[in-house]
This record gives sequence, C-alpha cells and structure tokens, in this order.
Amino acid sequence: MQRIFTVLMMLMLAATFTFANGEGETAGAQKTADLVYVNWEEGVAYTHLAQAVLEDKMGYEVTITAADVAPGYAAIAQGDKDAFMETWLPVLHKSYIEKYSNQIVDLGHVFEGTESGLVIPKYMADAGISSISDLLKPEAQEKLDKTITGIDAGAGVMITTEEEVMPAYGLTDAGYKLLPSSGPAMMASLKDAIANKEWIVVTGWKPHSMFGYWDLAFLEQDKDQVWGVGNIHIFGRKNIAEDKPELAQFLGNMSMTNSELGSLMVYINESNLDTLEAARAWMNENEDVVADWIP
Repeated sequence: MQRIFTVLMMLMLAATFTFANGEGETAGAQKTADLVYVNWEEGVAYTHLAQAVLEDKMGYEVTITAADVAPGYAAIAQGDKDAFMETWLPVLHKSYIEKYSNQIVDLGHVFEGTESGLVIPKYMADAGISSISDLLKPEAQEKLDKTITGIDAGAGVMITTEEEVMPAYGLTDAGYKLLPSSGPAMMASLKDAIANKEWIVVTGWKPHSMFGYWDLAFLEQDKDQVWGVGNIHIFGRKNIAEDKPELAQFLGNMSMTNSELGSLMVYINESNLDTLEAARAWMNENEDVVADWIP
C-alpha cells in the first residue's frame, strides 16, 4: 500500500511540474499561434519576424493570415484568431476599438511614434504644394487629376481621409476622389510617378520604407488637425491571456524602434529570400532585438 501511495505521489508531482513548465497535453495545445495581419509593409515585416521567433526559439506552430482591417478585427472579436497585429491608436482604428471594446484586449504597443497623412514627393513641395489646402490650387487639381492614391478601402487612414479630411478641406466639393488599392499597389504608383517626376498624393504613414527610398513629405494639416502622433498596438481575442498566457506575454513584449523596424523592412525588400526566411535571417543577425520578447 505504501508503495502504491508513493508512486501516486510521484506521478502527481511529475504532472504538476510538467504543467507548470508549459508542457503536457493541455499546455501543448497552447503551443500554437494564429495571427492575422494587414498587408502593410511594417506589419508584414514584424509579423513574419514574430513567426520566426515563435517557431525557432519557442517551439510554436504558427499560422499567419493577411486580411483587410475590418475582417482582421472581426476575426479576433469572434475568437477565430489569437491576435490582430496592427492596431493604430489613438485615431486611425478608433472606430474598430469602440465597436469591439468588450471582445478584444490590448496587449501593448509594438511601435511608438507613428505618423499618418497625405504624402507627396519633395519636388511637389518645392513647387509650392506644402499643405492639404494647396491641393485646391488649379495646377494641383490638373496635375493630380483630382485623385489621391490610397490603400485598402477599410484602412483607418482611408476612412479618415475620405470622411474627415477631404470634406473639411474642400477636396470633396472640388471633385477629388480617393482611389483604393493596396499597400504594394500604392508603392508601385508612387515609384512610377517619382521616376517620371509626375505629381502624386498618396495616403502614407510612418514607419514605412518609402521614406528610406525617396525624398517625401507629409502635407501640412493647415486647418483641421485630424492626424497626430500615435503608436501601433497588438490586440488579442478576449481570453488570450487565460488560454495562451505565454503567447500573450510574448506579443505584449514585442517592441521595435524606428531604426530596427526600418532595417527589417529594407532587409526583407532587398533580400532574394521569401519574407519569412528573410525575417528569420534578420533575426539571426539581430538576436539582441528579439531576446527580450521571449518570456
């Protein structure tokens, strides 16, 4: 009898130790991460970097899914995904945060010091187009064909541009239209325009490698101040901290400076590797950046 009791105690202690160390069947099921991100350059970069760290250094099975902003929030609000990797606060994604306030949780910021707005090549500023109001000048309307090149239709910068900025600055009344596309398509349009010294206005933001490739400027908000400086946060589904505490802590620990994220974006852009392998290579060359992310 004593022997049976001793064996049972040993098994109980072993089980306690196993689960306390994140192993065992239940915890093993937690070694998965299902992340959703927007096809914006900075989010693509650090989401793939997160995948590399989780897989290589923490033993996770990771699934990442690209989606527009609205479906991304819906996915975590419904509990279909663990985390949405790119929430712009306090302004751009305010409506989504308010809509799903009881279904999602803020895991912390991954980047500080964002800036959003309408972006032009520097040669347009040199030609006298330096503010949003300057887009009403006849020369600007003609050369721009009253068009602002945008990104995904549901993106925060698109919503604020169309619903707030354009009406407030008289662009809607003047006949301007906001052309939806995608992050990569916007970059391609910007590249072509600059190559030909053509005038172009795009919805832009920092952090973004566009500012590393070309000499660009934000148009001054000379009337209503719609955009300000903010942060990029990661939001999780409501119960992520209870279901997957290690993953929640990891995502909360993620943080990159402007120089670090800029380096990662350029590395991925200029690499011949696919995005994940490029992010993995950058990780191996910048171990100090990701070391503090790991719980």
